[in-house]
Amino acid sequence: MRVSLAQIASGADVDRNLLLIQQAARRAAADGADLVVFPEYAMYEKKMVDATFSAVAQPVTGQFVAALAATVRSLRITLVAGIVEINDHEARPYNTIVVLGPDGDLLAKYRKMHLFDSYGFRESEWIAPATDLTPVVCEVVGRSGERMRIGLMTCYDLRFPELGRELADAGADLVLVCSSWVPGPDKTEQWRVLAQARAIENSYFVGAVSQCAPISIGHSLLSDPAGRVLAELGRTPDLVTLVVDPDLVRQTRERNPSRDHRRHTIQPRE
Repeated sequence: MRVSLAQIASGADVDRNLLLIQQAARRAAADGADLVVFPEYAMYEKKMVDATFSAVAQPVTGQFVAALAATVRSLRITLVAGIVEINDHEARPYNTIVVLGPDGDLLAKYRKMHLFDSYGFRESEWIAPATDLTPVVCEVVGRSGERMRIGLMTCYDLRFPELGRELADAGADLVLVCSSWVPGPDKTEQWRVLAQARAIENSYFVGAVSQCAPISIGHSLLSDPAGRVLAELGRTPDLVTLVVDPDLVRQTRERNPSRDHRRHTIQPRE
């Protein structure tokens, strides 16, 4: 299956962000992509999360997702992107990833579990955490009928190996990490190493897509199940399309069946 990582520079203009997504989606389709992946907060982004995120939030049935659905129907591709989802229960919206199939249908949505209350940030002050902690995995179908199971993470989730393992147990061949990775000392190196670590320990592909500098770091990348970085972008808007073969996941796990060797509890010595 051909997968495009679409690194964009979203801002506070929702209409402009939609245009950026549509332009990149058309470029991905021209590259023969079956699946195109955008960052976290692709719909609306600022250097710091604040009250305006609630003001622009929409339901997954709203105009923004409807426009994305129309785009994928016209291009016959699957699209993954981050939106700000309205919350029916409180003022704080959700940080949500949506997956739209070639027919425009909502295949899956994932609300961010681990909010970025770190490095001086307080995402949870303005964004509500997911209440359902079930890992989200869905099947996508390529233009030629090939099938692949994708799992979803959002940014800070990458630092939590438990979620990565749960996505593996749920059958993911490719885990997508839609992000707006906050820049700072060592942050780019951590981003790369964490993506490779999740790939190695679970023997699946990791597609980590980030917003661009200066709000984020860029450096979107694809790691194979052995942790090899197959492609990595720079700091500016860009797109790369690669082939992801789920058979490589199975082959890697046959060579190194470490997941089958797990000991969930250590038995005390008699």
